[in-house]
Amino acid sequence: MHRRKGGENAVTLLFLAGIYFFARGVFALYGQTIFYTKRVLENIEEKDIPAYLKEIGKMNLLLGVLFVGKACLDIPFPGSRPILYGWLLILLLCVFSISKIDKRIYGSFIEHLGRAVYDGIYQPGHPLSNADGFRKDVIDLVKELDVPIVRYPGGNFVSNFYWEDSVGPVEERPHRLELAWKSLEKNEVGLHEFKKWADAANSEVMMAVNLGTRGITDACNLLEYCNHPGGTKYSDLRIKHGQKDPYGFKTWCLGNEMDGPWQIGHKTMDEYGRLAEETAKAMKLIDPSIEFVVCGSSNQEMPTFALWEDHVLSHTYDYVDYLSLHTYYGNRSDDSNDFLAKSDDMDEFIRTIIATCDYVKAKKRSKKNMYLSFDEWNVWYHSNAADNDITENHPWQVAPPLLEDIYNFEDALLVGLMLIVLIRHSDRVKVACLAQLINVIAPIMTDPNGGGSWKQTIFYPFMHASKYGRGVALQPVISSTEHETSGHGSITDIEAVAVYNEEKEEVTVFAVNRNLKEDVVLNTDVRSFEGYRVAEHIVLESDDLKVVNAFGQENVKPKTTQQTTMDNGELTSMLHKASWNVIRLVKDNK
Repeated sequence: MHRRKGGENAVTLLFLAGIYFFARGVFALYGQTIFYTKRVLENIEEKDIPAYLKEIGKMNLLLGVLFVGKACLDIPFPGSRPILYGWLLILLLCVFSISKIDKRIYGSFIEHLGRAVYDGIYQPGHPLSNADGFRKDVIDLVKELDVPIVRYPGGNFVSNFYWEDSVGPVEERPHRLELAWKSLEKNEVGLHEFKKWADAANSEVMMAVNLGTRGITDACNLLEYCNHPGGTKYSDLRIKHGQKDPYGFKTWCLGNEMDGPWQIGHKTMDEYGRLAEETAKAMKLIDPSIEFVVCGSSNQEMPTFALWEDHVLSHTYDYVDYLSLHTYYGNRSDDSNDFLAKSDDMDEFIRTIIATCDYVKAKKRSKKNMYLSFDEWNVWYHSNAADNDITENHPWQVAPPLLEDIYNFEDALLVGLMLIVLIRHSDRVKVACLAQLINVIAPIMTDPNGGGSWKQTIFYPFMHASKYGRGVALQPVISSTEHETSGHGSITDIEAVAVYNEEKEEVTVFAVNRNLKEDVVLNTDVRSFEGYRVAEHIVLESDDLKVVNAFGQENVKPKTTQQTTMDNGELTSMLHKASWNVIRLVKDNK
């Protein structure tokens, strides 16, 4: 069969039209107005032109990709197949791309609380400790998690933190009553020691300043000590203490949970907003390169929730970079089916905060987006009764076993679901900290009897996300079956997100089947990724939702399966009931 010349001409015109629209889109997205008449732009307020061009750019890119793709299908001229698949990949990234993921969403948190520091990261005399007293086995596990940033030194602890007590010769440092957790702080590990540990663990430090019992001057002094090169009182003091080079901390938290009545130095929303505003302004004068996290509500159940964010951001919007979010979930009613629906609450929490931030942006006529730091999140409820007994009946101990939740398999599933939510919101969530890292509501535990370390159930979903969740987040189109819950109504069986790592030429699909009774098939269209193959399907599953790991006994650990096949660009994955799944695709040439 011969094609008519007129048909070929039409396809050629379609191809050229696609290129034309694609070029329009590129120019628009990069702020060029060459394709838009003066009359059109004059009818748009100046402040709205960038947003207008962005939307026009996306529309033109989409039209360009569709036109070229149709031309390649109609007449498969030489070389059209690679063009077609390349265009499909562009379409995928334009339409379904969420954002490039900031690696800091895989951050964590170490507070001077319980056995996190003492008997956690630091245990001099232990056979697995190095010359500085740091546990080498713990450092290795932190490296396995690949944690890029660690929040320090609190938490509630920071609101009565006297940083001067944590520097200088260790033998001269005072012991203090630690009011937040009613413990005795020895100050054997301070700023210098923690920076040394973070360097060994390949992590940056996310530093917090005390805005509970202290204020602007002390925050500025701390910054000067940490980041100024030298020639001043506090920078020279750092040099005197043996640290010539500045620490160079770039991310700073302006206090912690300042809306909470449990917080030492708790403030009203306007008290805190003004203090945070002036502290940020002053600290920026010392080091203009630093970024700030301002305190949002401690949780979404606080009576001032959203109103607190509005007032605080109204003061600080022009001076800070991130707003903090905190949330913890538990299964106190022992309703596992509804427990796994709580990731939906987290999703709605983030959406509400984004809306509040954008409201303040509009109110202030600002062009700046406020990003989010979800710097406390986890499952936390198992240890509550034991914690209350220690703080109320046995106070002022050194490093008592506080918040030592032993996580079960269903906790690991929820942590996986929460990671999916964070990746989905990577366009606005740029920093996140699993709270916490060692011994205290943590993926890593150390044996209190002087033994080794071990991995909790939640270790694995976090490790998988941190290892394979670097790149561009993609929103998959999922048509999922649903099931009923007691508190959240009907919810989807499957929650999933994909990540494309262009540098490594890898695509990873993270998926949880939160149906506790039935296996579910997940179909994923990956035709845009021509030449990719299934590298592995990793699964975390158990018939017992309550099973836990322990020192020397790893009952929950991942395994590889053959539950995913690929045919003509379509992945078919069998997701077993109550399972965490990591499906990895790699380029054939690897």
